[in-house]
This record gives sequence, structure tokens and C-alpha cells, in this order.
Amino acid sequence: MRIQNNARSFLSAAALAVLVGCATTEEPKPAPAPAPAPAPATPAPAAAPAPVVKPAPVPPKPMALRVTSVELFEFDKSRLTQVATDKLDREVVVRLGEFQVIRQINVNGHADRLGSAQYNQKLSERRAEAVKAYLARQGAPADKIETYGFGKTLQVKSCPDQKDRKALIECLQPNRRVEVEVLGTARP
Repeated sequence: MRIQNNARSFLSAAALAVLVGCATTEEPKPAPAPAPAPAPATPAPAAAPAPVVKPAPVPPKPMALRVTSVELFEFDKSRLTQVATDKLDREVVVRLGEFQVIRQINVNGHADRLGSAQYNQKLSERRAEAVKAYLARQGAPADKIETYGFGKTLQVKSCPDQKDRKALIECLQPNRRVEVEVLGTARP
């Protein structure tokens, strides 16, 4: 019995020692959780590009085309000849393409000094209207064309009176003219 008691005491002491040992022994700490993986790098929004400062547009240049066409009309006539239309094509119509914007076209008709002031005034107006109609048929903006008649007021050539009327008429030819002035802005 004594052995039994000793064995019981030993077992009790061992059990107590195991219990005490367990109480003082720390349980192993769990391994630390792995650090979360870094979030995939999202590209930062691109910085807005610096505004591009465009140079101020260069305003179109004002442009004036002045053409004085002589030899457009026969004496005492307001009908354009073939030579006259060819000349207008070369000197005016072709040059209209140089304009980006046409603001105004002035057509000024003139007559020589032969005849009355009233008659020459009407003749110069008819000449200006004939040129306007021709330019409009060739594509010029008719609503921008203004006509003026100056009669015999602005002579560019003076000729002495002669007994030979035909020679006088020939001498005064430069006065039977039309002046065309186109105002607008030039193409860039």
C-alpha cells in the first residue's frame, strides 16, 4: 500500500508538474500574417499638358486693286468690244481670285469731251453699267458692284481742236475709259 500510495503521489505530482509546466509554457505565437501585397500601381493621371498658346491669327491684309481700262469703248458707244472683254479678263477678272473677301467693287465710267455734259454723263453711266454686267457674268459678286458716271469731268488727255474730227476722236480715246477699283482683303 505504501507503494501504491507512493505511486499515486508520484502520479499526482507528475500530473501537477505537467499542469504547472503547461501553465508556464507559452504557446507558440502564430506566425505573423504576411504583409498584404502592395496594390498594383495605378498610373497617376497624366498632368494636363500646358495649354498651347497659339499666336494670334494675322488679320488679312486690306487690299485694293485699281485698274484703268482704256480702249474699251468705241466713240459714242457703251457696248464692250471683244478686245474690251479680253482686257477686262486679263486686268480684273483674273485678279479677283487674289481676294479672300471682296467688300466693294467701284466701276467708274468716263466719256471724252465731245458732246454735251448731259449726254456724256448718261454715256459714262451706261459704260459703267456695261462693265458691271460683264464682271457679274464672270463671277464677280453683283451685289458688291457700284457704278458711277463721271461724264466728261475727269479728262486724262487733252487734245487741241482739229479740223479733222476723226483725228480728234482718235486723240481723245484715253478719255473713253472705265476705272475699276476692287476693295477687300487679300488671301493669306
